[in-house]
Amino acid sequence: MVAKAWRTNRAYMAEQSRLVRYYIITLMGALAVFTLAYNYGMTTFENQPQPLLNSMEVVIQTFTTVGYGEDAPWTSSIMNVLVMGMQTAGILLIFAALPVFVIPLVEDALATTPPTTIDQLHDHVIVCTYTSRSDVLIAELTDQDVDYVLVEPDRETATTLHEQGYSVVHGDPESPETLQDLNLDTAVALVGDSSDEENVSIALAAQEITDDIHTISIVEDSSLADYHRFAGVARVFSPYQLLGQRLANKVTSAELLNLNDIIELADDFDIVEVPIQNQSPLVGKTVSESRIGEQTGAALLGAWFDGEFTSPILPKAVVDEHTKLLAVGRGPQLEKLRQITHSSPRQPVHGHANVVVAGLGDVGMAVTDALSDAEISWTALDIEDKQGVDITCDATNPEALRNANIETANTVILALPDDTETVFTTLLIRELSPDVEIIARANETENIPKLYRAGADYVLALATVSGRMVAADFLPAESTSSMSDQTKVVHTKAPKLTEQTLAESKVRTRTGVTVIAVEREGEILTGIEPSFTVQAGDAVLIAGTDEEIEQFTELMMD
Repeated sequence: MVAKAWRTNRAYMAEQSRLVRYYIITLMGALAVFTLAYNYGMTTFENQPQPLLNSMEVVIQTFTTVGYGEDAPWTSSIMNVLVMGMQTAGILLIFAALPVFVIPLVEDALATTPPTTIDQLHDHVIVCTYTSRSDVLIAELTDQDVDYVLVEPDRETATTLHEQGYSVVHGDPESPETLQDLNLDTAVALVGDSSDEENVSIALAAQEITDDIHTISIVEDSSLADYHRFAGVARVFSPYQLLGQRLANKVTSAELLNLNDIIELADDFDIVEVPIQNQSPLVGKTVSESRIGEQTGAALLGAWFDGEFTSPILPKAVVDEHTKLLAVGRGPQLEKLRQITHSSPRQPVHGHANVVVAGLGDVGMAVTDALSDAEISWTALDIEDKQGVDITCDATNPEALRNANIETANTVILALPDDTETVFTTLLIRELSPDVEIIARANETENIPKLYRAGADYVLALATVSGRMVAADFLPAESTSSMSDQTKVVHTKAPKLTEQTLAESKVRTRTGVTVIAVEREGEILTGIEPSFTVQAGDAVLIAGTDEEIEQFTELMMD
């Protein structure tokens, strides 16, 4: 919404500038034409020659409605008609000035003014400037109760953000004075999310204030990463490479997340996505009838029904061959789950092209590099004939997709740069090969639901992946980790849960999160039942969406 407002404001400013130019040109033209005509008329029809400057004075007096000087009255009809024309033109020019000058000035005076500095900042994160990536980063910081300030050089965008409740200042992120006013020397990190060139300038400006600041730069062109490091940037992230690696990880690894990356756990304790096979006895049953938890000991965190992620799962939801379960548990529990779903851990298939990659731009190249490192062969499609492309074609062409053996591929990764094209290609592939796994890239988060409805199995948003990766660089490792674009795992304390059972607290009903484990005196307790009582000093491991985690934080923490 803010990005759209930013584009609208920029367009508005450009239109206003154009109107001002046209108005000034029209005013000067009318003044010149009427001055010459009036001077000629006074000489020819009134027989009163006068200097050109006097004629201009009369025209200006007429335009401004302050009087007509000593020339009135005029004896000739032509001069009276000319003066009436001047009067009409003056009125029209006055009314034309209202939307060009007066109304914008009034609107500007009434508009909310964004701050230029924020006092008493410390242990905060400075983000320069606003993008969809930084929006995700800010959401992560807010979830973890980390203070931030957003520096936005565009006044209209800063105003919109300020009105929407963002902690934002209007200023130049490349200015040392701006960074100094935001207490850069006490900040946790400085994130540059502007153009590649501006990010370098931001880093150099920070170096004028302090050398002891963790600077992060998000670059569009990964080949420029070294220049950012030369400027003092500690970490350089390329969103396209990050997205490509994450897309490839969906093929190279069956596990969505190993919880040992969040907290030291006893034994193996993982979160996996398990597809339901046609032959599974679960097909056609409701979640309640399937008794998955009782049969396996694994806990269900959510599920994909027809491409849409749901958490928590309603007991009356019907499981079919298109359902994919998101479950948590230890190895034996997850193995039992795989047995009743007739699913096995996905293993990379070596030696033949079982993966098709559509789009070999920066994202697609990162995908193929990761697949090659995992010794998984692939076939690459792209509209341009360049190195690494196996088939030069338009991905929206059904015949070209058949030539790429889409119908026999295990997985198709769509790394196309245009979301509309990706949606259409997803529909084509799903029609050609109903069982193939489709992993898709999304540039705009609002297009994610479309891609799921079109038949994609996984959709990864560019902004979400890069924003969360940047947050993970400086947030505590044990605090949070993303399971998918929809769900996160958070390790936290919840004082308001103590001395009552989970059933009594109604934590899942009230917040939607699932308590998947409890850490008590260094020991990890799993298999958490509704009758489990949280004790003082316990830390809980919870899973849920961004909104559910936020709700949990508000209701269950001091």
